[in-house]
Amino acid sequence: MSCALHTPHIAVIGAGIAGLSCATQLEALGMRVSVFDKSRGTGGRMSTRRGDGWQADHGAQYFTARDPLFLQELDRWQQAGVADLWQPDIAVLGDGAPHRNDGTTRRYVGVPRMSSPARWLADALTVNVSARVIELVNANHRWQLRFDDATDGRAALESTVFDAVVLAIPPAQAADLTRPHAAATTALCESLPMRPCWAVMLQFNARVALPFAAAFVNAGPLRWIARDSSKPGRPARETWTLHATTHWSEQHLEDSADDVIQALVAALTTLGGPAPESATAHRWRYSEPDAAPDARVFVWDAALKLGLCGDWLHGGRVEGAWLSGRAVARAILSAE
Repeated sequence: MSCALHTPHIAVIGAGIAGLSCATQLEALGMRVSVFDKSRGTGGRMSTRRGDGWQADHGAQYFTARDPLFLQELDRWQQAGVADLWQPDIAVLGDGAPHRNDGTTRRYVGVPRMSSPARWLADALTVNVSARVIELVNANHRWQLRFDDATDGRAALESTVFDAVVLAIPPAQAADLTRPHAAATTALCESLPMRPCWAVMLQFNARVALPFAAAFVNAGPLRWIARDSSKPGRPARETWTLHATTHWSEQHLEDSADDVIQALVAALTTLGGPAPESATAHRWRYSEPDAAPDARVFVWDAALKLGLCGDWLHGGRVEGAWLSGRAVARAILSAE
């Protein structure tokens, strides 16, 4: 792919945990990496919304660690002070009498917010935010990127030539970029759609009198509720996050945020929760994989020098995203 004196320059599109894992591994393997993300910050669905005196993790609620490699990474995060154990009292509601969830699972969160591990990884990388890539241009077996706005330094980025590209974004977005170049890769992306999720963040002036810190909900529009302020390192103000089911979210995908808040707060009140002092909503159009893929973990087209990684290729979890990014990075090294 390059001469011995040339340090490969890789573009990673997507600054969620998969993309940041990939970029971190590539740099550790001696390559040069530039990361691009359409959002204003890093973390993807490991995301936190902040307001006046409150914050709430409105994407990933926690993560688990089972693979030895990810356990090592989690230890790095804990040593850096950006992750910690969360041990909430979790109920299960809606499938008979309320009962407690199995307490053996060890759940972790970013500290002081869910996005903290991603921000910590990004601090050691070259990351371009508010940079929406709209086209990949194959130029003599190398790649150039096109952005939706060539101003504010984007023109210089568009002239940069990359030795390989890794797409660490949802499959629908990846398909839009791969379609002119890789039919089989595009078909894979289109065969693995991701389902949406509406999230609502609630703020209260007093503690909510529910006998648990979080609950899996198996009836109605809700599937998960959690006292976000029970997580380690959080502000003291009482804050809850509600997640709707994927089915309800699909049915109400284009509803206004106000209508979604009204519907999900009403569902919370049926569980014994009060009306909030204030609320905000966020629609995750691409929240979780619809179907389990085969055991590929990542995609790497050595001829095109084009890769894919993400939780949608490896179990739909934070751990799967991190492992997927690491794996595609090592595949790129093997192709050198």
